[in-house]
Amino acid sequence: MGEKATALQTSLDRLLDAPGVTGVALVDAVTGLVYGAAGDVTEAGDGPEACELAALIVDRLGAAGAEGELESVVLTSRRRHQMLFSVVRPTGDPLLLAAGLDRDRANVALALRSLGDQVAEVLA
Repeated sequence: MGEKATALQTSLDRLLDAPGVTGVALVDAVTGLVYGAAGDVTEAGDGPEACELAALIVDRLGAAGAEGELESVVLTSRRRHQMLFSVVRPTGDPLLLAAGLDRDRANVALALRSLGDQVAEVLA
């Protein structure tokens, strides 16, 4: 168990290398339980809040006729960006990767692509 926790922590720590990323958290998309975090966790966002936000967006997209699963969400404020990514796994509840970014140091498009590309590696 300790080895898997270390591998998860290493994967999350690696996400902090992306320019402007200040914190990341891996969250159970149903319960909001945080499985692991790196950097400034408050910047990544609270697990239950990320879970509720993703559920609200999925609900609204479904009501609007969108099909398929949520892939990612980008929220922007004056000082930071917050990104949520769906993490696909073969069994169990779906996961979310929440990331907080410093708006002055991050390029949203590059961060979205970089973090999106690395989402699959978080559970590897």
